[in-house]
Amino acid sequence: MQWSLLRLVGLVPAALVLTTIAASAEGGKSAGPSEFLLVAQIVLLIAVGRGLGELMQRIGQPSVIGELLAGIILGPSLFGWIWPEAQHAIFPKTPEQKAMIDGIAQFGILLLLLLTGMETDLKLVRKVGRAAIAISIAGILVPFACGFALGEFLPDALLPDPQARLVASLFMGTALSISSVKIVAVVVREMNFMRRNVGQIIVATAVIDDTIGWIIIAVIFSLASHGTLDFGSVAKAVLGTLAFLAVSFTIGRRLVFQLIRWANDNLVSAAAVITVILLLMSVMAMITHLIGVHTVLGAFVAGILVGESPILTRQIDERLRGLISSFFMPVFFGLAGLSADLSVLRDPNLLMLTGLLVVIASVGKFGGAFVGGTVGGLNARESLALASGMNARGSTEVIIATIGLSIGVLSQNLFTMIVTMAILTTMAMPPMLRAALAKLPMNQEERERLEREEFERRGFIANLERPLLAVDDSVNATFAAHVAGLIAGMRGLPITVLHIGERAKEKDKGEDESHEAVVKKAAETVSASGDGNAGSVDVVTRARRAELAETIADEARKGFDLLVVGIDKVAAAKDRFNRKIEDIAAEFEGPLAIVAAKGKHLKQPIPDALNILVPVSGSGISKRGAEVAVALAQAGSGSLRVIYVATTRDKGAQRGTSRGLSQETGILKDTSDLAARYEVDITTTLRVNRAPEAAILREIDTTDVDLVVMGVDRIEANHLSFGGVAAAVLRQSKASVLLVSSGEAQRPPAEKA
Repeated sequence: MQWSLLRLVGLVPAALVLTTIAASAEGGKSAGPSEFLLVAQIVLLIAVGRGLGELMQRIGQPSVIGELLAGIILGPSLFGWIWPEAQHAIFPKTPEQKAMIDGIAQFGILLLLLLTGMETDLKLVRKVGRAAIAISIAGILVPFACGFALGEFLPDALLPDPQARLVASLFMGTALSISSVKIVAVVVREMNFMRRNVGQIIVATAVIDDTIGWIIIAVIFSLASHGTLDFGSVAKAVLGTLAFLAVSFTIGRRLVFQLIRWANDNLVSAAAVITVILLLMSVMAMITHLIGVHTVLGAFVAGILVGESPILTRQIDERLRGLISSFFMPVFFGLAGLSADLSVLRDPNLLMLTGLLVVIASVGKFGGAFVGGTVGGLNARESLALASGMNARGSTEVIIATIGLSIGVLSQNLFTMIVTMAILTTMAMPPMLRAALAKLPMNQEERERLEREEFERRGFIANLERPLLAVDDSVNATFAAHVAGLIAGMRGLPITVLHIGERAKEKDKGEDESHEAVVKKAAETVSASGDGNAGSVDVVTRARRAELAETIADEARKGFDLLVVGIDKVAAAKDRFNRKIEDIAAEFEGPLAIVAAKGKHLKQPIPDALNILVPVSGSGISKRGAEVAVALAQAGSGSLRVIYVATTRDKGAQRGTSRGLSQETGILKDTSDLAARYEVDITTTLRVNRAPEAAILREIDTTDVDLVVMGVDRIEANHLSFGGVAAAVLRQSKASVLLVSSGEAQRPPAEKA
């Protein structure tokens, strides 16, 4: 692998020679802007930037360092110093040619801020908000004061306009005080510290730093545009920014979610959701520009709102990240490196000033963050880790420096000094943070929280994003709507109610909305679980417009990850499901939850409480059933009973020794631990000498349970089947039944051997 990298590096000079020859020939044909040169510039920036980024990652550095170094190598610092004619041929300084690739880079800035906003976890910020805000304020004020003082004493020769020193000083203060949330998050995530207490505080503080920094930059941009300290324009920028943020995080949050869902559900073209997000980002960027602040703030807020959307976040992130990482990042950071002429550092005075800038930036940020951590209640080790992490400037610093250069606040030499500082502080951060984090012990409370979060990460309910409820006009449909509302209300999931009754087209609006009301009422009963979204759900109702199979197939393509079915007459003769359910299951490949109301739920389909029984056998699908049962028990009042049943009759008959019982008691303990994580009290029962269906039915007859939740596998057959145990319970149970199935059909047990 190392030999492959060396060969890749060896190809760079050859590529430069060939590109130079072609660029020289192209330059002789026309004095105007050249499409060939634009493509050649992009090819070189991507190839060298991605190659060096790969190398940086292998030595424990972020890839953005390699992309910056690529620009420095291809720019006047190295390539232009060794072979200036060739460098000028490939990267001419003509305004027309430069404007072509600058346009790509400027749009790349917006996309980078969009992605940064999507990675911003507002829940994390709220959770550690007080400590993070205190730390952020101290971590900004100290380096800001240092940077402002440095700006006031800079030689006039380093300023593009000595008369506007105040604006330049404010810009220097901001540049030294901000941290790169992207770099910080990458290193913390790589060390598996993202969910640790100190890791959350570090990332949350970086998020607050970034947000405050962009607002300050927006105000400075307004100042620079007017040339002087115009209080009217500043007030307009500040008030406009506050109004923009207030509208964005209230009305805008819901509007963005509605736009994403509408695009996903109604547009059939490829990547429709990505198109809507890019348009949304551009519109918000233009709004902030009209307010008088920089477009990056609009893109950053748009990213936060997209990341807050409860659906499709993983798919959106994956698609956007690939395009941005492979194309826009190497182009933008490569151009930033091209703009930095490190050859000027041969001047001893500039070199000394650059070293002073690095020292002031590091000491100011490190000292401010350390003091803030101490004031915020962290111990010395945690404060040290925090200060180490916050000292990285990375991509954020380069973006800010580029903005400063473009609006005339920074001179070329000052820009080079800031980029150098960004590179050095970013390269120093990962080893410092790794060393500091490695010495932090974990307390009992933190360990328990991490274990719970790790379970939720692999769990079924915790990863649901968008359930679909298919119902007719039966009593069972009302009960299914209640169950679906409890599930959705746990995490505030948006839910779609699809009416598939025979008379769906003729049903009036009031009837269609009845199931919506049931879902919302159930969601409102969900007790507070620490999540600010719990109990609040967005419900959309749709009516069937075509044949049942076609309707389900059309809905299935929209990305629902759970289909709850509640229709009349669930079971048919001979252990077969109703034909409608079989048609639904044939068109929906994801997990199913089939509801069959029985007993008192036929008279009271919206119960005040659920007394639940869940059978477990240790299989993965039975664990899913237990997870759903625990979620339902937590969502409302009632009781939860757990019964262990053997997976086959033979195994059930053979259990009897204390050694044999150890497995069963272990499985029951796992379920008890699951319930304890969600503060749900349970009763456990062990049935070892009965067939599974007999044990379950016996438990129903001898207790007060009114709902049986079973995790079941789809069995490969010429009809919908969940196996004999599920069929027997569904047919003979006097309590309601909820079958939670896997997404893919499994071979029958006899064929698995």
